[in-house]
Amino acid sequence: MKPFKLLILLSILSIQSCKTQSSKINGVSFVASRDAVNESHINPVVNVNANYAAIMPFGFIKNIEHPEITHNTDRQWFGETKAGAKQYIGELRKKKIKIMIKPQIWVWHGEFTGFIEMKNEANWKILEDSYSKFILEYVDLANTVKAELFCIGTELEKFIENRPDYWMTLIKKIRVKYKGKLTYAANWDEFKRTPFWGDLDYIGVDAYFPVSDSKTPTVEESLKGWKTHKQVIYKMSQKHDKPVLFTEYGYRSVDYSGKTPWISDRSMNQVNLEAQTNTMQALFETFWEEEWFAGGFIWKWFHKHDKVGGKENFMFTPQNKPAEALLRKQYKTTNE
Repeated sequence: MKPFKLLILLSILSIQSCKTQSSKINGVSFVASRDAVNESHINPVVNVNANYAAIMPFGFIKNIEHPEITHNTDRQWFGETKAGAKQYIGELRKKKIKIMIKPQIWVWHGEFTGFIEMKNEANWKILEDSYSKFILEYVDLANTVKAELFCIGTELEKFIENRPDYWMTLIKKIRVKYKGKLTYAANWDEFKRTPFWGDLDYIGVDAYFPVSDSKTPTVEESLKGWKTHKQVIYKMSQKHDKPVLFTEYGYRSVDYSGKTPWISDRSMNQVNLEAQTNTMQALFETFWEEEWFAGGFIWKWFHKHDKVGGKENFMFTPQNKPAEALLRKQYKTTNE
């Protein structure tokens, strides 16, 4: 083959290869606060090489048997409202950060949303109407700001289990209004039973899988702990022919961080920065190079970067900890 023809062929193959490589969603879960945000609050998101942010407005329910959702009121923090979400998104857009809008429910006293379950048909209907108003309000916002991704719910297993037809209908209503990508944030032990993955664009998982019982999990232990979980996750991706997105992922900087990663109990307060970085490193090594894996949103990221996290902090945020440097490196690698 003549040299110039070989060069042309190699160029074509290179272009085709680039086209088939989809960039990862390297996201942060941008926590709602009392305040408006500005460039100084967004720059740390850019500096960690994130290309997506999850914006999380909130609705509130009195208890797991109460059917009415209160949302978008003057009594909420600014960032939890529609106006606040829009303001946050505007500032993130200035830095070319893409957006997932992820409306969430908070049950008063911190009861688990997965247990929301009505006792009679009348209350189920009230809940359905209330949830539709809540979620469709933010679908309208997603249209207005041209959000790339919308999450239709977070960890609502009993609601979905009892009312699957409602959810199928809701997805259709959302599709009429919104042309972006859709996902749902299933809890780590819920996603195998979620019935509507075929109607969404991503299998969304809040990825708090247990990976190690050690006080300070090593990377090797955590990699081993992921093996069985990864097989199940991959099979779900194959079954539904959908990429998997970690709608939340992360670990606390605390002893036994890989044992029950979903727990945020403040009585677990023995700081262990190595445990956080080792478990995060294993998660990155397990998933981030897989073609069927879309990426994820680290839990969680606060707007006042210089006031949060740090080496004495035992909660989830990676900010101002060794985990932030690890996150920056990983996100840079998969943005190149």
